[in-house]
Amino acid sequence: MLTITTIALSIHMSITSTHIKITWLIFSLFIALFSLPVRSDTTVQGQVLDDASRPIKGAVVEVLVIGLTKSSSRSVTTDADGRFTIKLSESLVQLTFDAQGFYSSVHSFSLSELQQNSDSIPAIILTEKKAGRVMLAFGGDVMMGRRFFKPYFDDAELLHDESLLDDSRQVVAQMKPYMSLADLAAVNLETQIANETPKKKAKKSVVFFSQPALLSALTWAGIDYVTLGNNHTYDYLESGLDSTLKHLLQSQLGYSGAGKTSNDALKAHRETINGQPFSMLGYVGWEGGAKVGQAATADHGGAAYGSLENIVSTVMRETKASRHTVVQYHGSLEYKNEPTGVTEQRLKSAIDAGASLAIAHHPHVAQGLELYQNRLIAYSMGNFIFDQNFNSTQLSFILYVWLDEGQFHRAEMVPIYLKGYKPTPAVGLQRHYVMKRLSELSAKRNTYVSASGGHGVIESDNKKTLKSKYSKTVKPSGKDELFSLASSHWGDRLTGVVMKDEQLQYRIGVNLINGSDFEHYADFDTRDRTWLIDAKSHRLNLGESQKKNELSSNTSLELTVDNRAWLGMKHFRRVYNASSPMTVQTRVNTVKPVTLNFYWQGRKTRQKLFDAFENSEKQLIQSINVSGKGDWQTITADFNSPRIGYKSYRVLVEIIPKAQGHQAQDSIIAFDDFSLIEWQSAYSRNTEPNGFHFGETQASVIGFNKAPSEPVVVQFN
Repeated sequence: MLTITTIALSIHMSITSTHIKITWLIFSLFIALFSLPVRSDTTVQGQVLDDASRPIKGAVVEVLVIGLTKSSSRSVTTDADGRFTIKLSESLVQLTFDAQGFYSSVHSFSLSELQQNSDSIPAIILTEKKAGRVMLAFGGDVMMGRRFFKPYFDDAELLHDESLLDDSRQVVAQMKPYMSLADLAAVNLETQIANETPKKKAKKSVVFFSQPALLSALTWAGIDYVTLGNNHTYDYLESGLDSTLKHLLQSQLGYSGAGKTSNDALKAHRETINGQPFSMLGYVGWEGGAKVGQAATADHGGAAYGSLENIVSTVMRETKASRHTVVQYHGSLEYKNEPTGVTEQRLKSAIDAGASLAIAHHPHVAQGLELYQNRLIAYSMGNFIFDQNFNSTQLSFILYVWLDEGQFHRAEMVPIYLKGYKPTPAVGLQRHYVMKRLSELSAKRNTYVSASGGHGVIESDNKKTLKSKYSKTVKPSGKDELFSLASSHWGDRLTGVVMKDEQLQYRIGVNLINGSDFEHYADFDTRDRTWLIDAKSHRLNLGESQKKNELSSNTSLELTVDNRAWLGMKHFRRVYNASSPMTVQTRVNTVKPVTLNFYWQGRKTRQKLFDAFENSEKQLIQSINVSGKGDWQTITADFNSPRIGYKSYRVLVEIIPKAQGHQAQDSIIAFDDFSLIEWQSAYSRNTEPNGFHFGETQASVIGFNKAPSEPVVVQFN
């Protein structure tokens, strides 16, 4: 029997002339096609192997069970076959795997995803420690200023002057177990460091500075080195650069990628790791458009300019000194799926010149990886600690790379989710989205990602695994037209749809709202800043979405509504495809009849953000009358995304109870599974998906032109 827990949350914000109530909430996606009941106790099995697929006997599995209010830990040991069994009852678990002579590994899982995987953890692969082998870890873009102190909408402040160091550590705390495992861990420090705002800034619209406590927090979390080769290293010109270099010299962090002159900026950070000589180089990919650019010259400081000539000459300088050279490069375009041609050429030229590894950033979203000349290139790491609000920038990863005397041995990708600006392990749907994106973008470059537990792996032999074909069945309900595909493994691709009904057609799409399972909204000691709620009151019900032992999620949001209420996206969706067919979907449970008015609201191309929030017209998508059945009803509304003239948009639903009798009474309305689906294909009867668009490979939803009356077979491999 499920325990029902109620948690009430509210905070005020102002996005119009009046104050409205909001809550940072994350919803599970939609009707789960292949969901299983969430049981109170689950016995989970797993196996620990070495990277030659041999079982590891005597490995210690530390089990950290994380609840809403407390955590508890225990440990088990693997048997002769490397197998272990653990009993779980909480919704979230973090497992640390330790074996003598191997690098440790940390994996986080939600209980529901393990149950969907037949109560099993995919095999955990540990990497052996040996002479000449080094483990490196990389995170993406880092800053800790701006909205960390002054968030939008009166959201909770994460950093306070009176507790700055402790607050800064709390931001990065969930990454400490992961980054501390490496022999050297690195991030891109995309901010200047100063105790207060420097007086003179560069002539640019966006500038960053962060307090010195950031450096202490990074060190505490296991970071050893930062690259300064980026477009924010010179935001406050010489005074900001001087302050940054001063504080770095006072810290324990190594750095490179910037300096007081171009010669200084192009110097490498040199360090011996496990007896191996390493050189770390950092570059920015463009000089900047201002009279005094962001790249260092002979006359002023700044970031190291990553021209093709500079990259090749500095890499050759280090390799001729018999040093294993790691290149970090800041370039390409923001929010894109692929690197620019300039970035690709420069990184491959770095490898040709002798670099052991090339890591890139700047797009703020994760891009694919490529084994080039048997050396790894990561085209964009995405964000690591950042305050961007739109969803596409919040799904990212940590990259582990093992080098044997500078030669590529193995890489591992740890999916992360920036939840309320804080990096946290990605579990459930977030893991699925991150790893699906990385695996498909990498496969386009003939680089193949397999699995180790909850992580992705690239091996040096780079073999494409031959997977067994399997199928699942969409069972008709008589009314539902949309079904989730996200319970399939992220490494599996939709290959076929078999329909008996000759009038039935399908299309596939992706959900644009990060759909973290609602029961995990407060996990990792943080809450999302995704959802806007304006109601008389509201509460979160954990476990109240159960019906006939089938769950689409384990939670629902209950609103108390007097005359009207609002629910929807707090922030505009900045990254979207114009003129695309869209569907808003949610499930509703109400005893009294209500009218739901679905709207999209856009921010025009040159419009200021808060002017758009307050003054942009809400465009009606559809008005839907919902009967008071006291049962869950699936509601959908179709529209097309803005074609031209808009920078971003969001979707909202207005909730208006229908008057009953002479005496007005409050209405109680529950919502679950709120999603915004962007369709990646037109309706089709083809058994095989067309594959015209990259988004089709990311499909998490299948939709039909009508509710199926017969079972539909969905095929994967």
